[in-house]
Amino acid sequence: MFVLGLGACTKDDSLGTAKLQVRLTDAPGDYEAVNVDIQRVEVNAGTDESSGWTSLKGIRPGVYDLLKLTNGLDTLLASDELPAGKIAQIRLVLGEKNTLQVKGQTVALKTPSAQQSGLKLNVNTTLTEGITYTILLDFDASRSIVKAGNSGNYNLKPVIRSVVEAQSGAIKGSVSPVIASPAVYAIAGTDTVGTYANATGGFLLKGLKPGTYRVVLQPKEGYQEKIIESVTVTLGSVSMLETIQLSAK
Repeated sequence: MFVLGLGACTKDDSLGTAKLQVRLTDAPGDYEAVNVDIQRVEVNAGTDESSGWTSLKGIRPGVYDLLKLTNGLDTLLASDELPAGKIAQIRLVLGEKNTLQVKGQTVALKTPSAQQSGLKLNVNTTLTEGITYTILLDFDASRSIVKAGNSGNYNLKPVIRSVVEAQSGAIKGSVSPVIASPAVYAIAGTDTVGTYANATGGFLLKGLKPGTYRVVLQPKEGYQEKIIESVTVTLGSVSMLETIQLSAK
């Protein structure tokens, strides 16, 4: 019998959600520092820009020097579990500590009034339940800084390219009878991801790297363990299993 501890499992009450990470990177600019004060990251599932915004919970607010995020480097801004479905827009809400360092001097970066409610970007993507996604915000520093004539002032008019990428796959299925209430594991080498079947018998093993997994179901006492070999997981997809019948001992 294959035995695993149940400490790694969580009750499967998160069916219907996807994980979203928002990361920031930069194209080089001809300055010594470009400091952007990011306080909130929000997403909107609809087309109404005046409502429907949700703040991502795992925010890392602070001042980011964009010029330290070049040559393939990036940093995590925020992450959250969101309902699966469409995301139309993402918005960066800035603070007041936006500055530019040029020729040894630090000057304030002013944000146009039209952008004071946040920097909005269209992403128009659909999140599939159980999949982890990354939105990479490529902030073009050189094109985002506009000098205001000969006043010595600079305006921040961000030019940002957004790229949405799936980072994982998932396995979804159900068990019968529901009363067996098994712990469910996906195992590949030394990697193990676990969950429990929910009240209707459904389960979702999410955040899985692409590869081949063995799915192990360990029901409560009175039912036999079940092992399903060679379940293939691909990037951005949910591998669907037929209803798994568990036998009584």
